[in-house]
Formats: sequence, structure tokens, C-alpha cells
Amino acid sequence: MQLHFLSALAIFISGYAPLGLILVVKDLNENTAWFEHPARAAAIAVLFVVCALITLSAARNIKQGVPVKINRVSNKSADMFTYTIPYMMSFYKFDLGDWKLLVCLFIFLALLFVLSYRTQNVFVNPVLALAGYGLYDCQFKEGAQEKQGLLLSKEHFQVGDYCAIKRLSNLMYFVTQVEKKGNDSDD
Repeated sequence: MQLHFLSALAIFISGYAPLGLILVVKDLNENTAWFEHPARAAAIAVLFVVCALITLSAARNIKQGVPVKINRVSNKSADMFTYTIPYMMSFYKFDLGDWKLLVCLFIFLALLFVLSYRTQNVFVNPVLALAGYGLYDCQFKEGAQEKQGLLLSKEHFQVGDYCAIKRLSNLMYFVTQVEKKGNDSDD
């Protein structure tokens, strides 16, 4: 199962919403307090904000899932820092009026998207992390079958807990509910 292309693209773009904001702020003219390239700045802002809102809304609307028991878990949320590499370019001179620079940025981000889409890592996303979602590498039991995958969850869980999960792609799942082992919320 592969995530739908347009959904993956929206999630990927949302991961760079903070970068879009930085680029828009860098386009401000200190003397006029207005944008040097208002149409481009507005297009960038709208694109990133809309994709971030779509991603967060989609995450909130995932409700159902199959029950599993967590047998092993390790936190992979630090992997979300891999998004910081493209952010480094925002600290260099960046001009939204330079079409060659914009084409190069597009090519670079397109390459990153293809890689993240093919490896199904589009959910390694700082916007989701900012919204409180963590990424966990888990071994779990679904019925009698042992499985392994990455779980994206807003709730913390540990070994022995039961979760309801919804499959998003081949090895990626979304946690819709967590039931602590022994029905005790602090275990």
C-alpha cells in the first residue's frame, strides 16, 4: 500500500511550512515594511499554510483503527530533524526575485519529495511534531500476527499497551487510540 500521491505531496509541503514562512519574512523590505515580491510571497505563504492545515486536519480526522498490542517501542521523533538541512539555505542570501534560485529550490525540494515518497518517509514532518505527534518504531501484535512498523501518535504509549492503529502506507501507521496496560493511565 502506497500513500496517494497528492496526499503525500501535501504532507511533504506542509513539512516545509516554517521554511516558507522564513522565506516570506526574508522578502520584507526594512524601509517600506512591505514585500519585495508580494505575489510570490503570498503564493508561498498560501501554499504552505494550506498544506499544513490539510495535513493537521487529516490527522485529526483519522478515527478508527485495528487493535494491536505493543511488544517493543523506540522513539524515532528525533528523525524529524532531517528536515533541518533545507532550512539552512534560508540563512544565506535568498531573493524571491531570482528565478534561477527559485528553480533550483524547486528541483532540490522535488528531489527530496521523490526520495521521501519512495521511502514512505513523508510523515517525518516537523509540522506534525509541532502539533504534538511523535514517531515510534514498534513491534506489535495484530491478532496472532507479529508486525513491525512506524507509528505516528499524539499519545504516549509503552510496551504492553494496546493501541488502535490505522495503516497509512506500507510500514506506516497512525495511532487513533491508546489503552494503557491494565487500564491504568499512568503505567
